[in-house]
Amino acid sequence: MSEISSPTSTSTTATEDSPTLAHVVKRWKTKELIDFLRKEEDLDLSETAIKILEKEEINGRAFLKITKEELRDYGMPGGPTLNLADFAKDLSKRKLRAYSSYKSLKDVLRKFGLDNDGTESIPLFKIAKVTCEIQDSDKHFAHCMAEIMVRLKNYGSLAVDNLEAMRNEYVVAILHTALNIARDDTQKEFSMRPQYEIVGNESTGRVDYAIKDAEDLICITEDKQHQIPMGMAQNIRQLESSYETNKKKRKASDTFGDNDDFDYLYGVVTTGRDWFFLLYSPGEISQGSILPYTIEFAKDALNEESEEY
Repeated sequence: MSEISSPTSTSTTATEDSPTLAHVVKRWKTKELIDFLRKEEDLDLSETAIKILEKEEINGRAFLKITKEELRDYGMPGGPTLNLADFAKDLSKRKLRAYSSYKSLKDVLRKFGLDNDGTESIPLFKIAKVTCEIQDSDKHFAHCMAEIMVRLKNYGSLAVDNLEAMRNEYVVAILHTALNIARDDTQKEFSMRPQYEIVGNESTGRVDYAIKDAEDLICITEDKQHQIPMGMAQNIRQLESSYETNKKKRKASDTFGDNDDFDYLYGVVTTGRDWFFLLYSPGEISQGSILPYTIEFAKDALNEESEEY
C-alpha cells in the first residue's frame, strides 16, 4: 500500500468568498498601518497627521473602528479626519484579489520591470554549488522510484490531458521525496501543507502546496495541467504574499535571529512532466532555466530492456 497520498483537489480556482482588505489591516501594528497609509496617495497625509496616529498608537484593529469624532479629539485636522474616517470604512468593501484571477504573465512581470509576456523574459538565477547530490542508493530516492513505478503500472503513461488527480499523484511523490532528502541533508525540520491559505496585502487564496521551514514559508508550488505562463503569473503573486506573511511573523516574534532572516522564497510551477523553478525576493523575480526540467512518465519504463527504464 502506498504511503504517499495526494489531496482530492488542489485547484486554486474554487469559488470562495474573498476576504477584504480589512481582514489584513486588522492584524497590523501601528508602524505597518502607517507604512500602508503613506502609500495611499489619495489620502495625502501630512507629517502632522502621521504623528498623531503614532502618538495615539493606532493599530490596524483600532483604525477600522475609528470615527471622525475620535480623530478630532486626538487633534487631527479637519481634512485628514474626513479622509481617514471614510477610508477606514471603505476597507471592509475592498476585496482581495484571488490568485486564480491572474491570467496575464505580462501584467505581473511589469511590476518587476519586465515588459514581455513570455517566460523567457524572466532572468536566470545562479546556483553557486550543488548542495546535495542524490545517489541512486538513497533510500528516499529508491522509495520515490518505487512509488512512481506503481503509478505507471496502474495508470499507464502520464499524458498532457490526464486528469488533475492523476498528475497530482506524481507531483506529491516527488515533493515528499525532495523534502525527505533535504531534511536529511540539512538537519532542518521541513513540512508541507496542501491547499494552504495565504492572505497577502493585495491577493488571497489557497496554494496547491506550501513548504515550510519551522514557521517560515520557503517554497510555494503551483500545479498546472497546461498554460505555464498563467501558472507562473499566479505563482509569483503567491510568492509576494508569502513573503509578506513571513515578514509579519518575524516582526511579531522575538524568536527570529539574524541568521534566520532571509529575503527570498522559491516557487515551483509544474505540469507533473515539466518543472519550472522561480526565485523571488522583494522587487526581483528569476528562474532556474529557460527550458523546463522534464520528467517523462512512460509506461515503457516498467520494461527493464527499454530505453526509458
